[in-house]
Amino acid sequence: MNQLSGKTNSIGMLLGKLAIFVLLLVEVYPIIWLLLSSIKGPDEFSANPMYALPEGFHLQNYLDAWNIGNMGMYFKNSIIATFPALFLIIFLGAGAAFAIEKMRWKWSKGVMLLFTAGIMVPVQIVLLPLFTIFFKTGLLNSLWSLILVYTTFGLPLTILMFSSYFKALPNEVIESAVMDGASIYQIFFKIAIPIVSNAIVTVALVQFFFVWNDLIFAMTFISDTELRTIQTGLNSFTGEYGQKQWGPIFASISLAVVPTLLLYLFLNKLVMKGMTSGAVKG
Repeated sequence: MNQLSGKTNSIGMLLGKLAIFVLLLVEVYPIIWLLLSSIKGPDEFSANPMYALPEGFHLQNYLDAWNIGNMGMYFKNSIIATFPALFLIIFLGAGAAFAIEKMRWKWSKGVMLLFTAGIMVPVQIVLLPLFTIFFKTGLLNSLWSLILVYTTFGLPLTILMFSSYFKALPNEVIESAVMDGASIYQIFFKIAIPIVSNAIVTVALVQFFFVWNDLIFAMTFISDTELRTIQTGLNSFTGEYGQKQWGPIFASISLAVVPTLLLYLFLNKLVMKGMTSGAVKG
């Protein structure tokens, strides 16, 4: 009986490992294929199968992507649109969540409900009203329009996540600080924010992926070539080179993908710690 149970457990573990291997293969193989394709020479795409390994390191693809494909300019525009939006999302989201969870005021639950409902608003139905507003205010074809919409659409999820973290902050800590004469701003910046520092990294990284990879807002509100972000730049880059310049196209995609992967790998432990603390204490 014990031997039968042992064999069943072994088969189960083997199937589990096989499933994990298949999932890893599905996730990792496209990235490896993309990186290998980005260093192939121009003739290799037509002479060899797409899955063939590169015959050398054709780094000229990256130079063409950066200089001819204007990836440097697209990177600069994405950074200008992304990091101010992230700062506003974190600052405003943490402040709103702290006020909702730790301060007593009449409409706190109603405001939280409104922010939560904001998560369920489809992006597509607000594009036309926003386009009209930005057109009338002169913000159309400006990176400010992207910063505003990224901040607005990032706040509901950010406030929801920060609320779960602040809910875990003991009220006794705040009461002790008040007894010692601390103001509400001192409590927020010197006590609450340091305690949820892991949560800030988690929220920032989650929002960074949404903002950095945005295509629909950037395509709708930006038409000037010199203001395109990476995602819209990649879209036009494909059209510029057609079917014959796959090397620079794959190099451009690699330049867009690798920074986000490296950022996640470096901050992975902090993100997991922040998500776990929010899940357990929330």
